[in-house]
Amino acid sequence: MARTITVIGSINVDHILQIEHNPEPGETIKANQISLAAGGKGANQAVASVRMGCNTNFIGAVGTDAESKFMLQELRRNGINTAGITKMDYETTGQAFVLVQEAGENSIIVNSGANAQLSPKMITANEHFITNADFVLAQLETPEKTTIKAFELAKEHGASTLLNPSPASPLSAALLKLTDLVIMNEPEVKRITGIKETDPASLTEMARFFHNQGVKVVIITLGERGSFSSNDGQEIAVPPVKAHEIDPTGAGDAYIGALVTHVKRDYSNLAEALLYASHASALAVQQLSAFPAMPTKEEVEASIARQQ
Repeated sequence: MARTITVIGSINVDHILQIEHNPEPGETIKANQISLAAGGKGANQAVASVRMGCNTNFIGAVGTDAESKFMLQELRRNGINTAGITKMDYETTGQAFVLVQEAGENSIIVNSGANAQLSPKMITANEHFITNADFVLAQLETPEKTTIKAFELAKEHGASTLLNPSPASPLSAALLKLTDLVIMNEPEVKRITGIKETDPASLTEMARFFHNQGVKVVIITLGERGSFSSNDGQEIAVPPVKAHEIDPTGAGDAYIGALVTHVKRDYSNLAEALLYASHASALAVQQLSAFPAMPTKEEVEASIARQQ
């Protein structure tokens, strides 16, 4: 039986610019290519979970502009239930400007738009999408108070909660005590914890920061160094999966969508799920823009088989 995921999150139109390098202050540069794509961390993670075989609901907000029509069409085309998305008058749909350098690094500038207006009342109005969910997944591109409400309802209904604290910002104790699993990358965990190194001892200290506030499972992705996890202090290190990187935009979102699909709710297969997610992420960076880059379950399984 397919797993049910409910995503609380952001919906953005991505403007992707291919550039040689980021401009210096006062410098004007040319974009080698520009394209328009559906995105937003929430939307990307929702698509990733659908490609892995999940039934995926989305609770979010868009404006009443042309971008909202484009985004809703793209989400539906990708198999996501959009009945929980509110169209807000006098608001613009979220937008992101993604600068992709030739070296493969990217920088992102976000205008939140309607994402910033997603409210606890909207969560309550769509509680039925949380009632039967296995996992409720959220990021930090929507208000924290809204995520807290969603996670409170998830706990009431027996769903597991997964937080991707991105973009990184200080996290309240109220949110962390409702979070079962947290996934973040190296820059994000450094900013949140204030710990500047990621040697083994520092990773343990970072994990303890979250465990002490009630989080059961901590996962830190480390790019070319693989990933690290701590399940109530039981640590696992997973080596990286090599890939020819074209666009890293959706790598983390593919990782999260694959992991939330594959990991058992008691986390007994965590090591296997981390490897599965790493293969999904490696496949995602080999294509341009997030939605098209999200791999299917079959593609991930084929990637794993090739390395065995």
